[in-house]
Amino acid sequence: MSKGPISTFLMANFKHFNAAALIDAAQGYEQKLLEGNKILVSLAGAMSTAELGISLAEMIRADKIHAISCTGANLEEDLFNLVAHNHYKRIPNYRDLNPDEEQELLENQYNRVTDTCIPEMEAIRVIEKHLVRRWVDAANEENRLFPHEFFYDLLLSEEISSSYQINPKHSWVLAAAEKNLPIVVPGWEDSTCGNFFASHCIKGRINPQVVKSGIEYMIELAEWYQKESETGIGFFQIGGGIAGDFPICVVPLIEQDLSVSVPLWSYFCQISDSTTSYGSYSGAIPNEKITWGKLGIDTPKFVIESDATIVAPLIFAYLLDK
Repeated sequence: MSKGPISTFLMANFKHFNAAALIDAAQGYEQKLLEGNKILVSLAGAMSTAELGISLAEMIRADKIHAISCTGANLEEDLFNLVAHNHYKRIPNYRDLNPDEEQELLENQYNRVTDTCIPEMEAIRVIEKHLVRRWVDAANEENRLFPHEFFYDLLLSEEISSSYQINPKHSWVLAAAEKNLPIVVPGWEDSTCGNFFASHCIKGRINPQVVKSGIEYMIELAEWYQKESETGIGFFQIGGGIAGDFPICVVPLIEQDLSVSVPLWSYFCQISDSTTSYGSYSGAIPNEKITWGKLGIDTPKFVIESDATIVAPLIFAYLLDK
């Protein structure tokens, strides 16, 4: 398929430095898809609040993403935006806020993420009541699910569909639920929903075992990787942290700990702002991953040192032939 005006502009103008790395990474991703590879995308930071779902959901629906690893924050914040978008407050001059103004936001029940404030009552507490009911039911039925499976069930039940405040085509979690896309959410308890789940456990309303653990996510991921990796699986990392560090380790786990032979990740790209010299795992250059048995000498490797909210939509536009 011929490329559209966005892709044409990128190819005509993005010639050097991080711009050239963007083009190289996008073309490398595209080549892996043409070869029949699958791609796992990892989401760190506040990509859902940044509304990356606008392009990410389209990528999922176009079968250009085959698994996702994300933080609990990205999982939940996509739903928060879905039901409460009209109540969000944007603060372009957030750098100028003084402590008193930050306190005022707290008192008005706004939780600030850089320039965007998530409304407590319209977003967080609305989703909480739906999840708590599911957790209680699961406890009563002695059933256990992964965190994302409770979110999938909520979305597919259409209980909150009348409350949508954005085009549902822009919700990446809804797109993933419709595809039953494999998701891992390492460290889910480090999220708003994880926090109020813990509170209900402390109150004795829910058994903590209702929600499956990170170790169980790794077991599930190892099974998926062994099943799907014959034709190759690429790794596209947005940001750093546990969303990326957790899933990329599945290859050495299988090879070194299970003593089962599997292909290494067939492609690697990271959109990063981390600094390697500080000893950052997130900022480690791709070649370091060779020493850990994650990538190979010949694996196509790309690092784009830039803002993911700018870079990722452009790469996705290229892959969608826009």
